[in-house]
Amino acid sequence: MAYKISDECIACGACAAECPVGAISEGDGKYVIDPDTCVDCGACAGTCPVSAPQAE
Repeated sequence: MAYKISDECIACGACAAECPVGAISEGDGKYVIDPDTCVDCGACAGTCPVSAPQAE
């Protein structure tokens, strides 16, 4: 099950830099995770300062 970024996202980009498969990109006001690319590793959740990436 892929991670999803909540509305708590502050668009800092820390999660995108940490993603080992490049599943995270800048969206409209917040970052988004491509569920087809996400490998559910949790690296994004561990680096986010506001805990925006969450497992679905």
